[in-house]
Order: sequence, then structure tokens, then C-alpha cells
Amino acid sequence: MSRILILLSLAFSSLLVQAQTGTLTGYLIDKATGDGVPFANVVLVGTSIGGTTSDNGRFEIEEIPAGEHRLKVSLLAYQQKIVNFELLTNQTLNLGSISLQTDMLGLDEVVVSGTMKEVSRLESSVPVEVYSKVFFRANPTPSIFESLQNVNGVRPQLNCNVCNTGDIHINGLEGPYTMVLIDGMPIVSGLSTVYGLTGIPQSLIERVEIVKGPASTLYGSEAVGGMINIITKNPSSAPRAAVDVFATSWGEVNTDVGLKFNVGTKVSSLLGVNYFNYQNPIDNNNDGFTDLTLQDRISVFNKINIERKDNRVFTLAGRYLYEDRWGGEMDWTDDYRGGDIIYGESIYTNRWEVFGLYQLPLKETVNFQFSANGHSQNSVYGNVLYLADQYIGCGQLTWNKKVNRHDMLLGSSYRYTYYDDNTPATFNAIADTNQASIIHLPGLFIQDEISLNEFNKVLLGVRYDYNSLHGNIFTPRINYKWNTANKKNVLRISAGNGYRVANVFTEDHAALTGARTVEFQGELDPETSWNANVNFVKRIYTKGNGVIGIDATAFYTYFTNRILPDYESDPNKIIYGNLDGYSVSKGVSLNTDLALTNGFKALAGVTIMDVSVTENGERFRQLLTESVQGVWSVGYTFKQIGLSADYTGNLYGPMRLPLLGKLDDRAEYSPWWSIQNIQLTKTFGNQWELYGGVKNLLNFTPPANSIARAFDPFDENVVFETNGQVIPTANNPNALTFDPTYVYAANQGIRGFLGFRYTLN
Repeated sequence: MSRILILLSLAFSSLLVQAQTGTLTGYLIDKATGDGVPFANVVLVGTSIGGTTSDNGRFEIEEIPAGEHRLKVSLLAYQQKIVNFELLTNQTLNLGSISLQTDMLGLDEVVVSGTMKEVSRLESSVPVEVYSKVFFRANPTPSIFESLQNVNGVRPQLNCNVCNTGDIHINGLEGPYTMVLIDGMPIVSGLSTVYGLTGIPQSLIERVEIVKGPASTLYGSEAVGGMINIITKNPSSAPRAAVDVFATSWGEVNTDVGLKFNVGTKVSSLLGVNYFNYQNPIDNNNDGFTDLTLQDRISVFNKINIERKDNRVFTLAGRYLYEDRWGGEMDWTDDYRGGDIIYGESIYTNRWEVFGLYQLPLKETVNFQFSANGHSQNSVYGNVLYLADQYIGCGQLTWNKKVNRHDMLLGSSYRYTYYDDNTPATFNAIADTNQASIIHLPGLFIQDEISLNEFNKVLLGVRYDYNSLHGNIFTPRINYKWNTANKKNVLRISAGNGYRVANVFTEDHAALTGARTVEFQGELDPETSWNANVNFVKRIYTKGNGVIGIDATAFYTYFTNRILPDYESDPNKIIYGNLDGYSVSKGVSLNTDLALTNGFKALAGVTIMDVSVTENGERFRQLLTESVQGVWSVGYTFKQIGLSADYTGNLYGPMRLPLLGKLDDRAEYSPWWSIQNIQLTKTFGNQWELYGGVKNLLNFTPPANSIARAFDPFDENVVFETNGQVIPTANNPNALTFDPTYVYAANQGIRGFLGFRYTLN
């Protein structure tokens, strides 16, 4: 009998506990328009209880424990809001309409790149720049590689006049110093640095976060110059369908399609497809070579969200990319691929990626992130064949723990890299056979963000990696943040260490062209760097409800063991070795934003930098690095007629260019040059947009002699000495050889474009 009473008592107590909950409802509305705000996040502070708003802005949260709570409301492009409320047992509490203020400068956006945790951009101890999909729509492009051309301090650099491959420079540092992530996981690195930035469906991109300066403490190798994190849309809040198609007067056609669908009641999926095609050879500079590489590219992306108990996260995504691109002499066809009759550079790329995030079923916030990718490349550069395969697997476990004023993140990671090609990079001379490179990279890291008070924070971090080829590597960092009570002024000071293990043949296109012989000076040791940044952000509210933002940064990076290609010691060679000296990248940058409620927006930025190399007591400027960069984007929306106009552009100062010896009569420095674009966009209801405009308004292109001896790509009429040096002759008085590396801008001139967008929410 007593046992029955005990069981009944326990059951009754359980019912009482379950009954001591309530329900919260309400609406989120845009303060300016009064419209409902869909797909916003509503979460109880300090818990995982919450949800998202519906199409009309309504939310309903059930099974909330009775008591006092704080509701946090957040959505990209709106200022975060906290609402206090008290809920009684069995009560359904209606908070009514909660108005949200537009965050016109995006300073209250949630970012994750600086600290691996979701945090308001203003609260982040690490300066993070955020660029939304709206920013990139002001100048639509077929790839994220080209889209970054209007970001201050960031420059897409073409590395070859023939095949138009390139990388991303941050503050003057080459692409291999930049880590590219998708949803926080390293995807583009090593072999894919050259080609992997194309084909990411832009219809699926929510925003792009950029951290300038070393981030190796959290992300490891390659994050030396900076980091670009591409954040894709959440399937649960993405539109049901999104289509974006445009074409240019040169014959380029780009198609982006995004579709959302549900599998059952707990699985939502977001499918994206990008297709780009250009098959129209043009030679406006009359050098006999294609001005723009012909391409046929398709990319398929799928991201899945799985609903779990207590709103724990589980996302899984995958992407497949195939690209066929070629450039060369105008009469080249596949029949000449790899031969020495007609010159062409042809690249076949197959690439797959899988990545995801799984939150462990624990009371603490413990996440497991993982990614894997495979990249297969079949390329010919004239009659030089390059075959390569690379496989990378990454796993990362993080634990976020808050104790009083300490917000700690502890993590462990492991990266496996397999690389094999048909170059000297993987040739074992002793065994006289090819030997793939395999690198194991386990690591541990910890960071502690200490809130000294509401005005001051200190972030301390350290990472330890063990590279199976190079041994132990430590990367510490420290960040300090100060802000005023109203957070209109924020000061950040940071210092840190970075490292990078270089692989020449995966990163430097010039090493593959066959135009020069590659030579190594001993084993290449890891590069190391020390960096210091000072960042100040200020926002000013005008009387007309406008906002002015000022973001200023001073940066300094000191490199040792740096690996730079030497084009100048011998015009027939590219010599790689660790720098016997040091390299410095320093400068200042300023971004200004202006946003008015009448629909006018303007952004302008300038970066002044000095990237130099000092070796054997001699100091010289780094090749292909501008001293000044300026960007701007000006837009105005005529709200009554649904028409908007955007004017975007950039300006670059002179760069030192790679010459082929003392007799090379081409200019040592590039001129000042600018690419400017204009666009008009007309909206029809809430679903259709028609846009068009003109790119490269000034019709700027480099000089026609950018490719040395384009008429003799196989050097058939070049006379060499026995030591390989070129002998000046009557037909070759400047002692040149065929070389496509003298490149600083695209050969593509002025062109019109027209496109449309369709969105179904």
C-alpha cells in the first residue's frame, strides 16, 4: 500500500511540475513601416527555449516555466531588443506588438567569426566586418570572388592573364594568407585556394563576415592575413523559392536558384544551384589571346536543418562543383589540349564538400563541427600537364562555459590533409617515385572573455597545434574592448600570432604555367607572424533619424620565415625559399557609412598600406600590392515608385609588377586605375525585381603587352645561353620569354547587364 501511495505521490508531483508552465505570444513589427517582421529569432535569455516568428511576425512559445524572464529578439538588419516579463502558472501571456528599430549600419548584427560564438557585432571583442546580401546586390557578379572587389582592404587579384584564376588579398597579403570558411568551417584552402571561391550559389548567402589580421588562435594555419566566413541562409527562415538570373553584353549568363522544402515535420532543406556559362571568345586588345576565360560551371548546394529536443542544433550541408575553363590563343580547341601547336590553358575541376554542426545532448553548450572536401584537378598550361588530388578532413569540438564574468570557450580540433600531384612537390628523389604529402594536425585552444565591467572587456586566447611535419606550434592572442555607456563609441586593441605552412604548387599559379622553371632553396619552414591592430568605431545619429558610422583601423604585421616567389633574380626561374630577413605589412584604413530614413545610403572606404620585404639589408615593395585602395557604394531608393539606383566603384594605386629582366621595357609600376559600375533596380510587388546597368563605366583595361611575347607562346624563336639565360637578338631585343604573370587587372572592358530576381516567401 505504501509503495502505491509513493508512486501516486510522485506521479502527482510530476503533473504539478509540468503544469507550472505557461505560454507566451506576441507580434514583432517594423517600427518604420508597421509591417510584421517574419523569421526573427525570439529566445529566453539564458535558455534554449524559443522559436522564430511566422510570415506575419507572430510568435508563440509554449512550456515556459512560471516566473520572471527576459525575451531576446534578434534579426539581421534590426537592433536587438530585450523584453522583461513575468509569467504565471497556466497563463497565456500576450505581449502585444513589439516594435523593432532598423539597424541601418548593421552594428547590432549577430556575428560568429571573431570568437566562434554568436554575439552582437558591437559586443564582439574582435572587430568583425559584416556585408549582407543587400550589399552585394548593388553590383551583382557571378561569384563571391568578384563580389569582394568593393570591400575596403580586400582585393580579388588575378594571377594569370590567360586562365584568369585568382585569390583574395587582405591588407596587401596574398590569397594563401586568407582562410575562407563556409558556416564557420574551413572549406577553401590549399589546392582550392585558386579555384574554390567560384560557384558558391549567392542566392543562399545570408552575409559575409571578414576578420582582418591573424585568426590562427581559433582557426589554425592559413588564417594569417585574415579570414572570410560565408554564412549561408537558415533553411527554416529562408524563402520557399529564390531565382536570380542575369546576362551581360559579352555573352555571360549566370543563374542562381534556391528552393526550400520540408522532409516530414522535423527536417527542413535548402537546395541551391548555380550555373555560369561563357562561350564567346573576345580579343579586344588584339594580342591573339582571349581577353576573358571561357567557362562552363555548375555548383549544387544542399543544407539540412533537423529539429531536435530543447532546440539543439543539427545542420548538415554539402556542395558539388564542376568547372571547365580555358583561355589562350583565339583558335585553340580541345584538340590542341596539352600540345605545343596552339597555346591554351585548360582546367577541369571536380570538387565536393560536406560540413555540419551537431550540438551534443548535454546541459552545457558543447558543439561538434566537421567538414570534409575532395578536390581533383586536371590542368594543362600549354604543353605542361598538372594533375592533382587533395582531400581534407576537419573535426572540431567546442565547449562554451560562462562562470561569473568569464565567458570561456574550450576546443579541440583535428585536420587531415592529403595532397598528391605530378610536380616536384610530391616527388621523392631518393626513392625515385611519387609520394603523396600527408599532414596530421591535432590542436587544442582556449579563450576567455572577461567582462571587467559594462565598459571594458579582455579576451585572452591561446592555441597549440602539432604539425606532423613541422612539430609544435603555439599561437597566442589578446584583445581589449572599451565602449561608452550608450555604445556609440567602441575601441578595440588586439595583438596576436599567426602561422602558415605553405604549399607552392597549390597556391601559386605561376609555378604551373611552364613559362619559368621552379627552383627551391632547401626545405620550406612554416611562416610566422605577429600582428597588432587598433580599431575605433563611432556612430552618430542625425536630427533626421539618419545614422553615420565611422570605423577606423591601424594595423601592423611582422613576418619571419616568409615564403615569397623570386621572379627577379633569374627571369627564367621562380625561386622559392624562406625569406632571409623579414617582411612588414602596415597601414591604416577608414570606413564611413551614412544611412538616412529617406532611402539614401552611402559607404566609402580607403586603405593606405605599405607592404615591404627586407632581405640582406635591402628593402623593397612587395610585388602586386597597391599602396592605396579606395571603395565606394552610393544608393538611393525612390520608395513611391519602387526604384533604386546604385553607383559602386573602386580605385587602386600603383603596384610593382614582375618584369623579365633589366631589358624588359614594360612599366615597372601599374597606373592608378578604377572600376566603376551603375545599376537600376525596379521592384514589382514583394516577389519580382528587374535590374540592369553598366559595368566598368570607364572601360579600363591593362595595356595590350601584358602578356610578354604572346605571338611566341612556346618560345620557339627565343635564343638561350647554355645556362638558360635569354640572349637579346634582333627579333627579341628585350630578351623576353612568353610570360602571363604581368597582370594586375582584368582585360574585360565595358559591358551592359540585365537580370531579374524572383522571391517566394
